[in-house]
Amino acid sequence: MTDIGVRTLRQTVRRSAGRIGAATPPGRDRAVDALRAAAVVGVVLGHWLVTALVSDGRALRTASPLQHMPWLTPVSWMFQTLAVFFLVGGHVATRSHASARARGIPYHQCLTARLSRLFKPVAAVLTLWTVAAVALLLSGTEFGTVRTLVKLALSPLWFLVVFAVLTAATPLLARLNPLWPLAVVLHVDLLRFGLGGPSWLGWVNVAAGWMVPYTLGAAWTRGELERPRAGWVLLGAGAAATAALVVWAGYPAAMVGVPGEGMSNLDPPTLAVVTFGLAQCGLALLLRERLRGAMRRPVAWAAVALVNLSAMTVFLWHQTALMATTATGLLAGRLPGLHTRPDDLGWVGARLLWLPVFALALAVCWAAFRSFERGGGRGRRSRVVRAHRPSDRDSAAKARHV
Repeated sequence: MTDIGVRTLRQTVRRSAGRIGAATPPGRDRAVDALRAAAVVGVVLGHWLVTALVSDGRALRTASPLQHMPWLTPVSWMFQTLAVFFLVGGHVATRSHASARARGIPYHQCLTARLSRLFKPVAAVLTLWTVAAVALLLSGTEFGTVRTLVKLALSPLWFLVVFAVLTAATPLLARLNPLWPLAVVLHVDLLRFGLGGPSWLGWVNVAAGWMVPYTLGAAWTRGELERPRAGWVLLGAGAAATAALVVWAGYPAAMVGVPGEGMSNLDPPTLAVVTFGLAQCGLALLLRERLRGAMRRPVAWAAVALVNLSAMTVFLWHQTALMATTATGLLAGRLPGLHTRPDDLGWVGARLLWLPVFALALAVCWAAFRSFERGGGRGRRSRVVRAHRPSDRDSAAKARHV
């Protein structure tokens, strides 16, 4: 590209970013959107880096580089960012609930709108993968391969169910101390690991475990986490507790499931992943001011705003993008970093080179299915970026900008 072309591209990007910044309500807390975007991108990159589909003849099976290269475990610490998403979700939901109460709007109306935004994009995913699964089975594809693909594609849905349940319970959770669900997780793990209790008890932690960061978000809304001390306490105590649980209590060091491991920190959530989430939430709270400063830069804010506008589409389709790339690549044979065993540094280097291809496939999915997230209506304004028209209802409008 010539120098003139580069300058033109930069000017176009800056103009577009300027328009997005001008359309953003001035009272919006951009740090909240930055944390949400970071959480979504973290989950996507984490899955793309630690999920491998290995080709064995006609079949595909899942594998993980963490299984063969345990020294890569810190990757799971960097990209397992669900706790931050629940922190932001609890903060946003409780702010919206308080705003609705102040305006006399019944909570069920707000809940219906919020859940509709969550689940409309799900219909497209379920429809496409139902058709794809039937077509694969009719074409003679091995059942195990189809099961692997469908499981990977639909795995993000468990998160939506838990998030929807917590969102529906927001009026009950708005003033709940996070220590209560943390105590539930502690006692569940003590019963099943320390006292030999039934393994099904662990599924109690699916709700209780993610309730901890969600109620931390509610505490943020109440103003209880504004001082830096709160962030430092969460970061220090969470990190120390996680280290102790891994070193002395036998919990896995990886914060994601690893094939072949007898125990997973995530399926269902364990005390270790919850305390790790506390540390992540503490770090997120400490970064708020820096993020607010960074989001004053038009290009940085434009990137964050665009991720937030399509967060559900990105989250729901990123595994499909990985699998579409893998399936297409099979036409050229077994490709390094895509179909080979993730057991050496060569695989890691090759997988890093595939990340832009996954991103391109995800962009195609985004272009095809983003209308489901936006409700299919062109006239509907975004809740992240929209024209701000001063009026006598400005204070109520600002409360809705979450």
